[in-house]
Amino acid sequence: MRIPARGLVDRSAALRFTFDGTDYTGHPGDTLASALLANGVHCVATSIAHGRPRGIMSAGVEEASALVGVRRPYQEPMRQATAVELCDGLVANGLAGRGALPPSPDLARYDAKHAHCDLLVIGAGPAGLLAAQAATLSGARVILVDDQAVPGGSLLGSPESVDGRTGADWARSVVDDLAGPGTTVLTRTTAFGCYDDGFTLAVQRRTDHLTDPPPSVARHRVWRIRASTTIVATGAHERPLVFTGNDRPGVLLAGAARTYLHRYGVRAGDRAVVFTIDDSAYAAALELADAGMRISVIVDGRPAVPRSLALACAARGIDVRAEHVVTETLGADRVTGVRIAPGAGGGATEQDCDLVLVSGGWTPVVNLFSQARGPLAYSDELGAFVPGGTVPGMRVAGSAAGVLETGECLLAGRDAAVDLGFCSAADAALPDSAPIRRELPTGELWSVPAADPAGPDTRYVDLQRDATVSDILRATGAGLRSVEHVKRYTTIGTAHDQGRTSGVPASGVIAEALGGHLADTGTTTFRPPYVPVSFAALAGRDRGELHDPVRVTALHSWHVAAGAEFEDVGQWKRPWYYPADGEDMAAAVRRECVAARTGVALMDGSTLGKIDVVGPDAAAFLNLVYTNMMATLKVGFVRYGVMCGIDGMVLDDGTVARIAEDRFLITTTTGNAAMVLEWLEEWLQTEWPHLRVTLTSVTEQWVTIPLAGPKSRDVLGAVAPGLDVSNEAFGFMTWRDTTIAGVAARVCRISFSGELAYEVNVCAWDGPVVWEALLAAGEPYGITPYGTETMHVLRAEKGYPIIGQDTDGTVTPHDLGMAWAVSKKKPDFIGKRSFSRAENVRPDRKQLVGLLPSDPSAELPEGAHLVAVEQLPEPPVPMLGHITSSYHSAALGTTFALALVRGGRDRVGETLRVPVGDRLVAVTVTEPVLYDKEGARRDG
Repeated sequence: MRIPARGLVDRSAALRFTFDGTDYTGHPGDTLASALLANGVHCVATSIAHGRPRGIMSAGVEEASALVGVRRPYQEPMRQATAVELCDGLVANGLAGRGALPPSPDLARYDAKHAHCDLLVIGAGPAGLLAAQAATLSGARVILVDDQAVPGGSLLGSPESVDGRTGADWARSVVDDLAGPGTTVLTRTTAFGCYDDGFTLAVQRRTDHLTDPPPSVARHRVWRIRASTTIVATGAHERPLVFTGNDRPGVLLAGAARTYLHRYGVRAGDRAVVFTIDDSAYAAALELADAGMRISVIVDGRPAVPRSLALACAARGIDVRAEHVVTETLGADRVTGVRIAPGAGGGATEQDCDLVLVSGGWTPVVNLFSQARGPLAYSDELGAFVPGGTVPGMRVAGSAAGVLETGECLLAGRDAAVDLGFCSAADAALPDSAPIRRELPTGELWSVPAADPAGPDTRYVDLQRDATVSDILRATGAGLRSVEHVKRYTTIGTAHDQGRTSGVPASGVIAEALGGHLADTGTTTFRPPYVPVSFAALAGRDRGELHDPVRVTALHSWHVAAGAEFEDVGQWKRPWYYPADGEDMAAAVRRECVAARTGVALMDGSTLGKIDVVGPDAAAFLNLVYTNMMATLKVGFVRYGVMCGIDGMVLDDGTVARIAEDRFLITTTTGNAAMVLEWLEEWLQTEWPHLRVTLTSVTEQWVTIPLAGPKSRDVLGAVAPGLDVSNEAFGFMTWRDTTIAGVAARVCRISFSGELAYEVNVCAWDGPVVWEALLAAGEPYGITPYGTETMHVLRAEKGYPIIGQDTDGTVTPHDLGMAWAVSKKKPDFIGKRSFSRAENVRPDRKQLVGLLPSDPSAELPEGAHLVAVEQLPEPPVPMLGHITSSYHSAALGTTFALALVRGGRDRVGETLRVPVGDRLVAVTVTEPVLYDKEGARRDG
């Protein structure tokens, strides 16, 4: 049944497969369904309740009949034959409505992935493709998902041309245009659930079409996508018609026959009868007739026939009968003929055929829109439900919105992108297409009277559940009036297809039975999942990165390419240092430190915890959280702040920037970001619920780039010409909004290195662009990227502590020499009362000091203890404290350390000793600040 030189399958390669014990061949690009039809196989399954033979009735996920089990090369208990991609060695069998778990363990892998984007486009048909293309050209971050292996949607099953090319070629060119870091195209991926706040779940079939590598690597992936806005371009499903014997193999949706012809090069039969109440079936009939199929008659249930289409049929010798219906099919395991009668009643005539093409109109796929609480309205023109309102952050475009012609779908896709603000109509020019205009509205023919009222009813509304018109009439006869109640009484729409083809016909039959109208009857509630999703895929794996996720910044790929060595900081991968050829860690860190102290250097500080604090009481809240005053901070300024626990011990530190009167951006240490947010939420929700404040973690929304060194002002001025970087206009501990490399940026004059420095903050999407711009501007000054080890050396030279490294939960701000950061004016803040405890004011408390060894090359191990003796006696030895940070300083020309020492401030100038191996290393106690104590370099 293959037609030469037609279809998109690869005829140069043959794929061997086995179905129900018989060997067949197909081609790459086939589905199991298309390959079976190409081999003349129509009967592929058995119905669940009545044991009737069932065949292939569609070409996509709307398939309600052809259920199969896949045994090799992977195992699937139940799939639709139309959704199984053919691969070499495939072994499958037909089912009787139920799947069976395989006897051997499932070796497949299942995982999950999170993704964020500006725009999610669901569906890669004409509307979705043009919307994604328009948004991508505007610079937006786009994710395009489509359930097919090849994007194109309805264009793949149609001879229509776009821009002078076949629909498939045009679709392929659009996908090529989408290639780039800003756009992700996910094929074989079905969005199965839309939820609040732009959250969508999608399942991706990743390698189940391959036989090499082996099936142990075949896996499904669940994508958890958070999008600012979503365009639903999911298309429409053709509806079957309900008449006696409409379930027999050989009864096929007209649009599906068209798809098999143009996409797969398959003629589904030799002699066909077409039964329709919609114009679209005529296109299928004409194209199939031109491909060599004999179209015996087109039976149109409507009073009139589209004039231009009737003339085209007459030119091909096709008989067209208006206001007629097919009353029943004839045959056993395959259709052999039909009976045709006038719609108003009268004698039936028989017509031989081996294929019945049916079209009851089209049902827009509004499932996802409805899941997102989108209202529906009935369209008399389509005889179906369409979006009847809006959902914030979501647009429905193309056939999903009831627009069924290709040209209008393209227009709808472009307009959706324009309406959402991604581009202008001029920027997203429409490609040329030949529109096919609908001449007559879709008719309303919900069921044909039973051919034999005394016999068993075989007018199937839901083929998977074996539910008939009589089942619905029994439900309404029992007093049920709600479509939801009838659904549960009859089980219509509760199987794997979730009412995709049965939902509207069932509602129509209910409306007729109750003497009402479908618009009033309504439809059942659309619930996720839109397609069946295995429990294994939903559960996924809970090991490795999926158990303990690895977090990377937006600049991670650049660091990898630059040869960075990484260290783990919590879940983050942070660049540790950047070794040049032949450099070890010590040499690389020395080079990076020298660059920061003498020229200019930059680092990726994006992992710094960042929390948005917003609300009328934000200032009052922060006044209670920090030890120092925050309410007096002016807009445009930044202040260093310390947080304490209720015991008065330092919990975390960071900066506070006042963005507006009711908005602050606070920073935390990388490792404490989640803890601090949880801590603040606990106080806000349990102790101060009256405060009107909201907290939002924005750590991953911002890329933060510290730019440090004497030449940092020159580099910043070069990339931000609109920003006055002079000391007078841009002083220390202030921030400014500006534009860098065409990107909106917020620059803070903050230094964690003790040098003249700035922290450049941009949207994470724009981070790589700004990073590259800074590198280019700093090239004349020998700009150098530096990692966390260099950061630690620079901050330790200045005596800046790291909470959690230089503190251990027993350290107060006073112990760190930060009494200046504890307000004496505020009536209260967390930990204030504890500062007056006798334990917290002892003069011999451990205090932060610096250490300089007598031997400048001596390495002082972190964690090593300090003693006052010159020789180690027999244990126990009184310990005075321990080293918290230890490094070699190129600026000081010696190794040095920070330490917590009992009564440390009173010991400045004193010599202590550090046990290192079997010797004692003499060290001199100093102030913590060892470099540029006056801060002249920082102040620029």
